[in-house]
Amino acid sequence: MKTIEKIWCTASLSIVLTGCELQSSDLSQGLLLAFALLALLFIFVWAKRLRQMRQTGQVWSWPKPIEIVIGVITDFFDTLGIGSFAPSTAFFRLFKLVPDELIPGTLNVGHTLGTIAQALIFIQIVQVAPATLLPMILAAGLGAAIGTKMVGHLPRFQIRIGMGLALLIAAVIMFLSMRGILPAGLDALSLTGWKWWAGVIGNLLLGVLMPLGIGLYAPCMILVSLLGMSPLAAFPIMMGSCAFLMPISSIGFFQNGKYLPSAALGIAIGGVPAVLVAAYVVKSLPLDYVRWIVLAVVLIVAMTLLRAAWRER
Repeated sequence: MKTIEKIWCTASLSIVLTGCELQSSDLSQGLLLAFALLALLFIFVWAKRLRQMRQTGQVWSWPKPIEIVIGVITDFFDTLGIGSFAPSTAFFRLFKLVPDELIPGTLNVGHTLGTIAQALIFIQIVQVAPATLLPMILAAGLGAAIGTKMVGHLPRFQIRIGMGLALLIAAVIMFLSMRGILPAGLDALSLTGWKWWAGVIGNLLLGVLMPLGIGLYAPCMILVSLLGMSPLAAFPIMMGSCAFLMPISSIGFFQNGKYLPSAALGIAIGGVPAVLVAAYVVKSLPLDYVRWIVLAVVLIVAMTLLRAAWRER
């Protein structure tokens, strides 16, 4: 795996160099190329790791139909702004598909390709200033590398507590957003001065929390709005951040084995086509009722996780 890590670091460095060499008008094209290469490298590393598992006697199975369906549903609504981590967690626990301690890794590995697909589609829509976009993306990646190591060494009851609290935070953010209480933001597409530092450090912390399953989309939207940026600016930032940090998180989970290959494969197989359908065919839906349903489910799952952690403790 050391050779793979070197290749991975080279690919990550290419994103930095790509951003530095390009002018603002060409930044999106450079990022799209970098993310496409990152997706190919992710597939190569994952396939190699699965082959190594078979060779060392670690049995894994191909995905069940329900696991593919979960990928279709969650990535479809993720593309439309609902989010994918909380609904996926709810499905995993409802159908008892993934042990709680393996859910964070399964979420990160399974949703990586769908998230990169979203970045490839949407990152060109809003032209955020390169001096803001690139540092926030790289900070999220650094945070994810730190967070993955933390999750990999936690016992199951602590992972349950972390996921339960993360889901409660996500539920509060969803509720406040739906009620219009959170700030709407202004119209800036760049950050300067102390706001730049707050944005970069804030995204780094969100990257640390990502491996626990909290998700980055909604918190990132709130962060940029609080800093006076247009809510639209959150889309290239959060999609680019996730497209960069989730492969980094995934390689950590490949190494510690804390993910379920069949469920992750199912999400990846079902998720990528669902992203394309949502982005190019459906584009928008009346999602108010869906959001309330998701909110209720997230709250229930959060409470069951915390209850299970309390009993185990």
